[in-house]
Amino acid sequence: MEFKLSEGLYCEKEYIVREEHAASHIGSGSLRVLSTPSMIAFMERTALHCAEQYLPGDYTTVGTMVNIKHVNPAPVGAEIKVAVRLVSVDGRRLIFEVKAFWGSILIGEGLHERYIVNTAKFIEKVRSLTSMQQ
Repeated sequence: MEFKLSEGLYCEKEYIVREEHAASHIGSGSLRVLSTPSMIAFMERTALHCAEQYLPGDYTTVGTMVNIKHVNPAPVGAEIKVAVRLVSVDGRRLIFEVKAFWGSILIGEGLHERYIVNTAKFIEKVRSLTSMQQ
């Protein structure tokens, strides 16, 4: 199947750092600042949204790799902008360059890989693997 995703695709999404995103809340640190796992989740969510709008309804993408640097803190209450750019399309494999900003301050950057999957087939694979574990 041919998908209508091409290199250069760019999307932005804004988030507010809430208490549940803080390192102190999720246990990845003791401070009330944006946790690295939450920043990565914002990046993944933005890449997912960016790709899904170009896929048929029975397809989605799943995250398979992140290589992220968290370079500056952002406090609870900060408005964060996440920008993603599709830098590589290789069949079903998508590579996004991802960046997060607090105003003009870069807080994180890196690469994020996603794969295009048929939703029903992927759910069936999960069920099959689950039954093997029981």
